[in-house]
Amino acid sequence: MNILIKNGTIVNEGKSFVGSIIVENDRIKAVLPSTEAPRGIYDKEIDATGCFVMPGVIDSHVHFREPGLTHKADIRSESRAAAYGGVTTFFDMPNTKPQTTSLEALEEKFCIAREQSHINYSFFFGAANDNAATLPYLDRHRIPGLKLFMGSSTGNMLVDKEDVLEQIFQTSKTFGLPLMVHCEDTDIINANMEKATALYGEDPNIIHHPEIRSSEACINSARKGIILARKHGTRLHLAHVSTQEELALVNANTMLLKENDTNSLPQITCEATVSHLLFCDKDYESLGTRIKCNPAIKTLSDREALRKGLSDGTVYTIGTDHAPHTLDEKKGGASKAVSGMPMLQFSLISMLSLVDEGVLSIERMTELMCHNPARLFSVRERGFLREDYKADIVIVSRNTPEWTLTQDAIQSKCHWSPLEGRTFRWRVIHTICNGKHIFANGIFDENSRGEEVCFR
Repeated sequence: MNILIKNGTIVNEGKSFVGSIIVENDRIKAVLPSTEAPRGIYDKEIDATGCFVMPGVIDSHVHFREPGLTHKADIRSESRAAAYGGVTTFFDMPNTKPQTTSLEALEEKFCIAREQSHINYSFFFGAANDNAATLPYLDRHRIPGLKLFMGSSTGNMLVDKEDVLEQIFQTSKTFGLPLMVHCEDTDIINANMEKATALYGEDPNIIHHPEIRSSEACINSARKGIILARKHGTRLHLAHVSTQEELALVNANTMLLKENDTNSLPQITCEATVSHLLFCDKDYESLGTRIKCNPAIKTLSDREALRKGLSDGTVYTIGTDHAPHTLDEKKGGASKAVSGMPMLQFSLISMLSLVDEGVLSIERMTELMCHNPARLFSVRERGFLREDYKADIVIVSRNTPEWTLTQDAIQSKCHWSPLEGRTFRWRVIHTICNGKHIFANGIFDENSRGEEVCFR
């Protein structure tokens, strides 16, 4: 199918300009900066007047729960939600059942996604205490990297043996696999929980969650990860940083390494999640355990530091850590309620709302959500609006009446969102994935299927 997208404001590689994009089959044939639409015969024409045309979002941090936890999410339901939200590629995390810590479990996920995913997909391989010998057999061209839990979280994949950590960091370097790390110090968290339960009972109120999974726990673990990365020369990506001190650690090490590293890609990078950019600890009062996640949502000053990090270059990617649970599983407090929230479908419009607030520019947002995930994980032919690249494109509009998010708009299988009741101006109007027009003005192609992502 040949598609002409005309008259839209194209946002790509630091620039915004009115122009047209020609899609031929699954690829971008041309990006034309002109107010005059090119002549020709097309199977479909999309008039994007007044809209913004961007690369499809690459969300490099999701938990789609399949296999083993499909009562609350699965690849089909969550990839559908992604398409509604302008996300055309996802990288799924390994804490499923079974955990993605063997070659067989990894291949099972690829088989499921091949049949079920509406958008493009790949899967992180989980580093564990007992699978270091498997790592050399991974195909670098099929996975974005390794996921390491240096702190206990959902799925209990904690790696805490010093010799194993050393081996994982070295193997990551040897085989050119980026290492994405969940950094929280479990000993500190356990000690804090013991104190909290002594004071407040066996299930402390959710307001104590950021005291239990504290800033200190995050900072100590992040510092350790950075030391190991510098020792072994590993490309380290800190997942979901939540404190201003972690940002300072990343920034200090980036500055230190610049003198000896001429590569444009920093050795040590970090991700901010949509949740940590939108919420702060004051929101526990109104949203309760709906915003319980690991690491915890922290102070307003931490949130503001993260927002500043979007523009000053400290934050390298924006992800969601999309982690659906049923509302029954979210009942309880800091101990009993499970951690994680669904954020994927509304991540792009939430970040566009921050653009409206002046937190960052739309060009920088596109870099953080589209370009930089492609750069960091060496994604082939995606993440940019370039000739001969795969045609993964999202078109968004602000020229719509304000609307309030209600439950009936939610596509995730768990059917709730901590953003319910929020008012938005932005809407995702069109999503094109591999040249296929899979979402158009609320109409979704249920037969659409994505592709396995390739890595350089």
